[in-house]
Amino acid sequence: MSETAKFILDGETYEFPVTTGSENEKGIDISKLRGQSGYVTLDPGYKNTGATESAITFLDGEKGILSYRGYSIEELAEKSTFLEVAYLLIEGELPNKEQLEDFNENIRKHTLVAEDMRKFYQAFPHHAHPMGVLGSLVNSLSSFYPESQDPNRSEDAVDLTIYRLIAKVPTLAAWSHKNAQRHPVVYPKNELNYSENFLQMMFSVPSEDYKIDPVVAKALDLLFILHADHEQNCSASTVRIVGSSQANLYASISAGISALWGPLHGGANQAVIEMLENIKNDGGDVTKYLDKAKDKNDPFRLMGFGHRVYKNFDPRARIIKKACDDVLDALGIDDPVLDIAKKLEKAALEDQYFVDRKLYPNVDFYSGIIYRAIGIPTEMFTVMFAIGRLPGWIAQWKEMIETKQPIGRPRQIYTGANARNYVELSKR
Repeated sequence: MSETAKFILDGETYEFPVTTGSENEKGIDISKLRGQSGYVTLDPGYKNTGATESAITFLDGEKGILSYRGYSIEELAEKSTFLEVAYLLIEGELPNKEQLEDFNENIRKHTLVAEDMRKFYQAFPHHAHPMGVLGSLVNSLSSFYPESQDPNRSEDAVDLTIYRLIAKVPTLAAWSHKNAQRHPVVYPKNELNYSENFLQMMFSVPSEDYKIDPVVAKALDLLFILHADHEQNCSASTVRIVGSSQANLYASISAGISALWGPLHGGANQAVIEMLENIKNDGGDVTKYLDKAKDKNDPFRLMGFGHRVYKNFDPRARIIKKACDDVLDALGIDDPVLDIAKKLEKAALEDQYFVDRKLYPNVDFYSGIIYRAIGIPTEMFTVMFAIGRLPGWIAQWKEMIETKQPIGRPRQIYTGANARNYVELSKR
């Protein structure tokens, strides 16, 4: 017999089916609640609302589990590459050698962007935030490829849009950095892998031969893997709800970029660096700031420690910590801000107050340190997040389209004025 949940409302009993996920997650299907009873549920922020069934990512915050399509993040980080993970998220299975080579080749063919798009950069002021630039340019891609505006095209046509997005977003992102510096743009070199190509577009200058450090390229690829998807977060939900209106993939991804831009979502690693710089500017006393973090009456909070979803530990942090150490060792950087980060990490991991509360360094703490160490400006941190999250957004959009999910239309509880008569302007 199927499991059901009973609601008693105004003396009437209503039964609704219980849905069980593949990891034994339970959900009450209330899709017919309003039609049967006239009631809606109220759940600000959708903290307890399952907006969809999805086969892409599983996250268990209490146990510190994150997996893509059933593969643990630990195993993917150790054995895979970012483009292999992108294929897995979008297509549902790990690629064989031929499929991966074909996927890589299709992306290499589309790394260039239309020369007309370079004129857009000239119209942005040099101080324009790179997330605003990136979101605008991604949205504009639908104008350069108008055939993409129908999301129900053939599978091959949708795949072409996907290849273009994965290929062009790093180019657009690197060019936004170059534009901010008023430097000439650097074109992609398709003999390089995905992360290497991005690094050379970011840091090459015409008069110098930029040498890519393999430790840095590997760490960047790893960060992209760790950020590739994270279930129904704010930006993924935004991509899905925009796409549910049959908006094209470029427009939907642009909306996701805008959602990620918000400091409560994608700005955590930037907040880490800003905190470290504030500590440095105040004399660099780590103990002082640890004490401030423990003081309930002090508004100071340690950025990059603990996680709203992971109640025990962030599994991604354990993976990226080693890469962070490797990057700092390889580059041998003398940076007082990074020295403060090391002291904070050590103290927090040994301090019983933070241990008892499971306030361990999270992925944002380590990613911010890595980005700073390799020379990526703070305002570009969220752009890096967007590049990594791109295949997850695409997978979420594709799943939503293929399962023919209805247009998103949340309900509300109205709390405004009751019906009243209009008062003419002369009598107000």
